Amino acid sequence: MSADIRFDGQVVIVTGAGGGLGRSHALDFARRGAKVVVNDLGGAVDGSGGSSAAAEAVVAEIVKAGGEAIADGASVTNDAGVAAMVERAMSKWGRVDVLVANAGILRDKSFAKMELADFGTVVDVHLMGSVKPIKALWEIMRNQNYGRIVVTTSSTGLYGNFGQANYGAAKLALVGLMNTLKLEGGKNDIRINAISPVAATRMTDTLMPPEMLAKLAPEHVTPGVVYLASRDAPTGAILTAGAGAFALAQIVETEGAFLGAGASAEAVRDRWAEITDPKGAEAYQSGAGQTQKFLRKSAD
Repeated sequence: MSADIRFDGQVVIVTGAGGGLGRSHALDFARRGAKVVVNDLGGAVDGSGGSSAAAEAVVAEIVKAGGEAIADGASVTNDAGVAAMVERAMSKWGRVDVLVANAGILRDKSFAKMELADFGTVVDVHLMGSVKPIKALWEIMRNQNYGRIVVTTSSTGLYGNFGQANYGAAKLALVGLMNTLKLEGGKNDIRINAISPVAATRMTDTLMPPEMLAKLAPEHVTPGVVYLASRDAPTGAILTAGAGAFALAQIVETEGAFLGAGASAEAVRDRWAEITDPKGAEAYQSGAGQTQKFLRKSAD
């Protein structure tokens, strides 16, 4: 039997950890020996307001169980707040090994009715609210030659969901961020992965019936996050999780068809079935894979 996954001597920052998924993640990291920064602005689901009570309650749970943790109330969109959060962790413990970027908000409306301000705010929290702590930790992790980062994507970003154009755009953007950082962080053993959770939290309470929510406890997602943050983690994976089930999502590209440099729109139409044939589809490890395929096909 393999050894348990442990985080003894490691420092973990979990954003949005005052409740729901983030709280579940923070508690499990602490149980596994990590020192945890419990970050939570303590705002409403739409991002308004703020209170440190939620983060402090999670810290109290961890300390009561014999663990070590500190609460942080910084907004992940605030440059100075994020910098101060990282500085607090470094001053107290001297390193940060893991970042779980989990903080998020919802401002759902159909695109026709959505204000641009609500689009921008959601992108700011989900995308830039992940970019900013990652950037604040990047040189620390490079200097350590070690880091594990888990960003939180969504089936809305991967596949779409009515009324969530802002949320979906931000969530898929995180996959693009991951795909480049996995390449840039590789030589310093910085691994970055994405979790795509389906869980009953404040953000889903009004979207699903109670019997469905009961099956989708956040605790059923956390094992995937813990593995993605472990020493033996993969890099560049999109792990989907919910109700105790786990799967890998991938962006794949078909082999396609070579139509010639002077191809017409009509040729694309007429050979659409060949272009879209899923046989031999591939998930590239970088954008170069696509370029190499096109050059190969042009030379055939």
